Amino acid sequence: MAVQLQQLRYFVSVAESGHFTRSAEALGVSQPTLSKQIHTLEATLGAPLFDRSRGGVMLTTAGETLLPIARRMVADADAARDAVQEVVGLRRGRVRVGATPSLCTSLVPAVLRRFHAAHPDIALHVDEGGSQDLVAGLVARQLDLALIVASAHGTDPALDVVPILREDLVVASVHPLPASLTLTDLRDTPMVMFRIGYDLRDVTIEACRRAGFTPRYAVEGGELDAVLAFVEAGLGVALVPSMALVNRPLLRATPLAAPGVHRTIALAHPRDAVLSHAARALRAMLLEQNVQTPGVRRVQALESPATEVRGRPG
Repeated sequence: MAVQLQQLRYFVSVAESGHFTRSAEALGVSQPTLSKQIHTLEATLGAPLFDRSRGGVMLTTAGETLLPIARRMVADADAARDAVQEVVGLRRGRVRVGATPSLCTSLVPAVLRRFHAAHPDIALHVDEGGSQDLVAGLVARQLDLALIVASAHGTDPALDVVPILREDLVVASVHPLPASLTLTDLRDTPMVMFRIGYDLRDVTIEACRRAGFTPRYAVEGGELDAVLAFVEAGLGVALVPSMALVNRPLLRATPLAAPGVHRTIALAHPRDAVLSHAARALRAMLLEQNVQTPGVRRVQALESPATEVRGRPG
């Protein structure tokens, strides 16, 4: 007996919710129907996929092995369905796009506004997170596209990655700083530091290391919004992308003297995925987006390689 796509869809739902009843309600089927399909799938594969208990269910080793494969198969089937529907004139579907916090508050809203105006019946799902989480979402086929920080340590071979923007990192502060500022000038300045695993933390620490010092932390931990709020409270300065300060009138952006510190933003999607027409349209729009923010340039416009400090995705 062959494995059916609907069985895999039911399996993914139960695996993600950890509960048969909640999954049945979400899928719009009865619990006996859902349980029967899961039992049939287990019989077909010759192994139990869940450890069942009164409080919920947990994946077995076989279930953990099947989950990423099932997610990819369901995602590909959904993409193929959306593509066919669009070809025959059904103007519906969805695009799942991820972006880092600084881009979610700067570049992404303008692009999504244009996309929604052109394709009002396409549902948009946005996942805000660090690059490491976004890469995981792409590999698991939970995202169609993502704007991530290009890594100096390579990118997952399962992804197609195109660098599109270079961002200057600036010093965010509430007090005036010297106009000609180098990173070494911050040696004794208290800094607000991002949480462990966040790409801007890695960028900042590596840039300071190259400048010959270890940063002194005033506050440590938090993501972009929290870090900027701590800077606004006067607790210290932070090294952030220039686009992050677009809507922060209380903060001053002081550029670093040449060569400065930069990071590259790339557009990624699963290499072997079947992108729907809607996802391809959004990808094209992101690749063509004009950037008006000072300190941000399209990679295609660069005439020579820039000196960059790039952290691992996070």
